[in-house]
Amino acid sequence: MMPEEFLWGVGQSGFQFEMGDKLRRHIDPNTDWWKWVRDPFNIKKELVSGDLPEDGINNYELFENDHKLAKDLGLNAYRIGIEWSRVFPCPTWTVDTEVELDTYGLIKDIKIDKSTLDELDKLANKEEIIYYRRVIQHLRELGFKVFVNLNHFTLPVWIHDPLAAREKALTNGRIGWVSQRTVVEFAKYAAYIAHALGDLVDMWSTFNEPMVVVELGYLAPYSGFPPGVMNPEAAKLAILNMINAHALAYKMIKRFDTKKADDDSKSPAEVGIIYNNIGVAYPKDPNDPKDVKAAENDNYFHSGLFFDAIHKGRLNMEFDGENFVKVRHLKGNDWIGLNYYTREVVRYSEPKFPSIPLISFKGVPNYGYSCRPGTTSADNRPVSDIGWEVYPEGIYDSIVEASKYGVPVYVTENGVADSADMLRPYYIVSHVSKIEEAIENGYTVKGYMHWALTDNYEWALGFSMRFGLYKVDLISKERIPREKSVDTYRKIVQYNGVPDDLKDEFLKGEE
Repeated sequence: MMPEEFLWGVGQSGFQFEMGDKLRRHIDPNTDWWKWVRDPFNIKKELVSGDLPEDGINNYELFENDHKLAKDLGLNAYRIGIEWSRVFPCPTWTVDTEVELDTYGLIKDIKIDKSTLDELDKLANKEEIIYYRRVIQHLRELGFKVFVNLNHFTLPVWIHDPLAAREKALTNGRIGWVSQRTVVEFAKYAAYIAHALGDLVDMWSTFNEPMVVVELGYLAPYSGFPPGVMNPEAAKLAILNMINAHALAYKMIKRFDTKKADDDSKSPAEVGIIYNNIGVAYPKDPNDPKDVKAAENDNYFHSGLFFDAIHKGRLNMEFDGENFVKVRHLKGNDWIGLNYYTREVVRYSEPKFPSIPLISFKGVPNYGYSCRPGTTSADNRPVSDIGWEVYPEGIYDSIVEASKYGVPVYVTENGVADSADMLRPYYIVSHVSKIEEAIENGYTVKGYMHWALTDNYEWALGFSMRFGLYKVDLISKERIPREKSVDTYRKIVQYNGVPDDLKDEFLKGEE
């Protein structure tokens, strides 16, 4: 069983869940992803599905219903995301701030005070602030511990125009995380949100999976992620800027959220980051030193590089895993949100980009993320609808790796694309059992949030991948329980762990 104070919940983002009102009253056309998914070139080349988020599940209007579904499961935690573009649909460039740079050209601090917040308040969409306060207040009334994430892939289109960025090879003005001015604007946004919502929120995260934005946007042009360019120098700048942005947002949230929302909170603002692929790259041949090194480099590139900076103030600006500089002002992170879906299995390859020596790995087909949907993997494991291998051992290893940084760990995403609900019950039981094992072995895991309560918009893949405990009819917006998974998760939550009957049903022969 889990500790008595363990949190059970679900997670969601803004862009993937909010839209879907048939009268189009609550659309958000001001993000880079809105522009990206409807681009005719992207659709023609099948970089995106052609599905549009305004046809989605309409959580914007139906949030109370969804919260009650979560409550009925017995849950006590709920993770939401704020859409930057809803709060600031127009640029905040005109709000002047003093910026202090360090010797490496990184931003050490930004002068933001009450007068800055007053200026931002004039630009903010107050209706959206009122809306997000309603959402959070409703969750709190139902007894949920609320986790608020500030950035989940999307950027305001005034910061990032992905089509112009691709067409002009990042020589246009709106180039997202490749530009340092995005760091400044993100710090303003974080300060304002902490000021506007801080009395209701104690658990904050700056980013969700920042390396996904970097790797798929700037190193994998056919992934379907904006801006769809191959530019390793841009990738490096984006990584450094996002590390810097986290550090500044950490300071701003601490500075402007000074009121505890919950009596049981450690402080008024516990600020973390939500991250995937933490220590889950494995060598294809564990007896081959080159493959072992490839897995080490993969793990460091995907998580160690970022985590060393924000937990130790130790920055690898050469992207080689060997040469470091001390940048103390980057240090600041109170908890790690661990997202886990599957593993990676890699072989050694010569570094693809001379300026990023860490990328000396390549994925092996038929393992991890690289499987054919609906088959079994090379290791004879089930494979989900999205082509991801079911590998529960990886969540244990990810917890072990994340725990090295000395802060609490929450599992903030874990789930499976499974429209027929054939794999999901086993997936939940097997992964929660591994979390139990980690806790029994002395690792601190404080919560589990399933992805997701409902089906939603899976980025470039649109509505084809069904992650929900509840199926959503996209015409009527009805939430239809996937009975076996709903019952399985409810039993686990009620028991505060995996009961013996579920272990007998799903894990017999695996112990």
